[in-house]
Amino acid sequence: MKTTAKKMSVFQLTTMVAANMLGAGIIMLPTNLAQVGTISVLSWLVTAVGALLLAYIFAQAGMFSQIKGGMGGYAEHRFGKTGHFMASYAYSISLIIANVAIAVSAVGYGSELFGVDLNAVQTSQVTIVLLWFAAILNFRGNRFTGRISNITVWGSILPVLAISTIGWFWFNPDTFIAAWNPNDIPFFDAVKQSISLTLWGFLGFESAAANADAVENPRKNVPIATVSGTLAVAVIYVLSTNVMAGIVPNLDLLNSNAPFGLTFTHMFNGTVGNFVMASMVISCLGALLCWQFTLSRVFKSAAEAGFFPKVFARVNSKDAPVRGVLILLIIQTILTLCTANEILREQFENLVNLAVVTNVVPYILVTLAVPVMMERSNVSKSHINRFRVIGIFGVLYCVYAIYSCGEAAIIGGAVVLLIGLGICAIRKIIAVRRAQRELQQSID
Repeated sequence: MKTTAKKMSVFQLTTMVAANMLGAGIIMLPTNLAQVGTISVLSWLVTAVGALLLAYIFAQAGMFSQIKGGMGGYAEHRFGKTGHFMASYAYSISLIIANVAIAVSAVGYGSELFGVDLNAVQTSQVTIVLLWFAAILNFRGNRFTGRISNITVWGSILPVLAISTIGWFWFNPDTFIAAWNPNDIPFFDAVKQSISLTLWGFLGFESAAANADAVENPRKNVPIATVSGTLAVAVIYVLSTNVMAGIVPNLDLLNSNAPFGLTFTHMFNGTVGNFVMASMVISCLGALLCWQFTLSRVFKSAAEAGFFPKVFARVNSKDAPVRGVLILLIIQTILTLCTANEILREQFENLVNLAVVTNVVPYILVTLAVPVMMERSNVSKSHINRFRVIGIFGVLYCVYAIYSCGEAAIIGGAVVLLIGLGICAIRKIIAVRRAQRELQQSID
């Protein structure tokens, strides 16, 4: 179906990138990082550098790619159709998992805000409702999603900025130092243990590339949105989470489902804390809206390229792939029920680790493909060689991030990838047999 739906502007795309990172990545991180302690600031520094390297890599990919399809199209330059499929497949699986984790975050804040103690089944039920609500809102089209994210992202940006600036007036160095390494974890283990959590905070910088077909002038605007959004968020993350650790005792952060609300309660009072929790819920819903949009675009692009079933490419008059979204919602519903946990923090962390493992795989494929893009675009050899050095560090960071996610997540990610390779092999066999039948028919 042809559509005249309006494209996103570069500002809207940049806002979406920030919303995907800030609205989803930050709101539960202080609680999870409290398990490690303030020594996690070292993980933040490592991850910030790694995320900026990857953002630069994706910016280069956006400038020189000659194939449509987001990350799948990028990977195709070097790895062919198999690479296109595997990048799109791994990324789409990671988004399905990540969306459930985002919805769980919103439920955690909402339960604290309304003073409701939810068990695992009730948490899953509310999570499912949020997933469906956010996905259905996307039926209104690209511009609607961009406008909503422009508003909701401030629900997290303003509290986070407030903590990063005026929060220093409540910062207690003794509180920060006392939380440095509460469990006496060996230095390198402590850094490793929080790498996956900090990388989770940056997942979303690649969403500009994933939504390239929904933005005006993607070759110019995708790199701008990717780098500028990641740089701003890196500064905000490092400042805000560490200031909070010097305001609220570590044990209190560890046991909170709404760490930002708790921090503002310490800074001011319970009324302000509740207001912040409400704004964070709104921001998280906006991020979920953006991620559901991104998920549908990834499946749409892959379907248009012939890698996923065509149902995911069918759109309404607003350029929204309604049928595909409904299928994805069923999958997310099943995943939510399968990962239910009485301790919300543990459910969130398990989802995050698996999402990170599956998400990093396309990063590696894209990084390895960029030099091929540059060669086809007649970029100078000196520029390509400089990029290769950056690419090596980018790949090393990705491998370390996978290692830091733990054995269970690595095994789960391996299973997901093996299933993808199996699907790819079956597709090739079917294609070969179809070609043989067509050849035989032409001979007959």
